[in-house]
Amino acid sequence: MKINRQILVEKIKNYLNHQLSLDELIDWAENGLMEADLPAKDAPKISAALAQIGLMNVREFGLTWEECDKILHEMGYTAHIELHPA
Repeated sequence: MKINRQILVEKIKNYLNHQLSLDELIDWAENGLMEADLPAKDAPKISAALAQIGLMNVREFGLTWEECDKILHEMGYTAHIELHPA
């Protein structure tokens, strides 16, 4: 499985938009750590992000907004919140 910055960012975006559950994100990250083909120049940052996400299943409080924001920033992105009526 290939994982680059864009794929990682898309997964986090899907999680933040409730299109992907925390369990699904964790499973994806854990599988990515074991099987991913990472681009050489980004491998350390992507691996660190996958490891951080993969460990969320041992924490009782899940993945915080701040942690997502930090990972996105390390990938060269900024997050902006948009609210819509339910």
